[in-house]
Amino acid sequence: MSLDKENMKKICLLIVFTLAVFVGLWRLEAVIGAITFLGGILAPFILGGAIAFILSVPMNRIEITICKLCSKDSNEKRQKKREKFLRPFSMILTLVLVIAVLALAVLVIFPELGRTVSGLGRTIQANVPILLDKLEELFHNNKEISYWLANLDLNWDEIIKKATNIFQSGADIVLGSTFSMVQSIFSGVTTFVIGFVFACYILIQKEKLGRQCRKLLFAYLKKQQAERVLEIASLTHRTFAKFLTGQCLEAVILGTMFFVAMTLLRFPYPLLVGVLIALTALIPIFGAFIGCVVAAFLILMVSPMQALAFIVLFLVLQQLEGNFIYPHVVGGSVGLPSIWVLVAVTVGGSLMGIVGMLIFIPLMSVLYTLLRQDVIKRLEKKQLDIS
Repeated sequence: MSLDKENMKKICLLIVFTLAVFVGLWRLEAVIGAITFLGGILAPFILGGAIAFILSVPMNRIEITICKLCSKDSNEKRQKKREKFLRPFSMILTLVLVIAVLALAVLVIFPELGRTVSGLGRTIQANVPILLDKLEELFHNNKEISYWLANLDLNWDEIIKKATNIFQSGADIVLGSTFSMVQSIFSGVTTFVIGFVFACYILIQKEKLGRQCRKLLFAYLKKQQAERVLEIASLTHRTFAKFLTGQCLEAVILGTMFFVAMTLLRFPYPLLVGVLIALTALIPIFGAFIGCVVAAFLILMVSPMQALAFIVLFLVLQQLEGNFIYPHVVGGSVGLPSIWVLVAVTVGGSLMGIVGMLIFIPLMSVLYTLLRQDVIKRLEKKQLDIS
């Protein structure tokens, strides 16, 4: 290999990379601490980017619809005025729609949960005297229990002392955890506010930011490399947008199925359970089980037999959804075969929990598409036809 300028540059980069990996492994704790510190600083901006991406999907649809409606007007002056206010109006309308959906879910779910918990409290309060009477009857009919309790050698002073110590340590833990919780809530609210403002800036100026990013890529990378990065970024954006749309569509379908089935079978709370299942179904594959637990608890307060029947209904509908609807609606929307949807959900859930489930399906789809393109390209280069 000739030691020209290009090869020397590659050798220097390889040496620097090797040294960086060695130092990183040697001082692994410091590296993890630095990454955590940077993650805390960048958290509002990462959250803002995620919010902007999620809101951009319905916002783009609204913009396209308004543009189609306004294109019928041939007056150029009025069209320029509309274009000036189109982006802010679309963003405000998107925020209103999202807030309206969340408010509807809160107004449907939480009042009913409150009434159910309140009814459960009244039921427990009404059954306490009955329980006490049964205990008294049990002690009266079983003299051995009363005799055993009377002969127990209990050191009440020691018991009271231990109980006091437990109470004091518990109070300290509660006070410490309360302070930590308040601090976490304040930090979370601050992060969300900064992220939301950052998301609004991204949505308002996304074309300008896109041009700036393209300028940076072409300034610091070769033209072919920059075009490849833009191609992958475009593929990733399309895949994530299709996944988000498919996930919302699947949640609406599943919620509607529960509402219709529960209405026909005369189960209680069909609308509440339908909305609850639709919201929790946004978590891929396993999310609906969370809604099932809450819904079964609500129905249990009305009728234990209907709660059991609801669990059977849930298992039937969940099988239909998991085997037919989800892989085809979500897997089809991102161009990922059904088996890889399941793999992505399992791996993502194991690594990052619920967030991992949401991220890994479109991420797996991007990797699958890139690998497929590379395999086809290599086979064509080798002039091999494997079908």
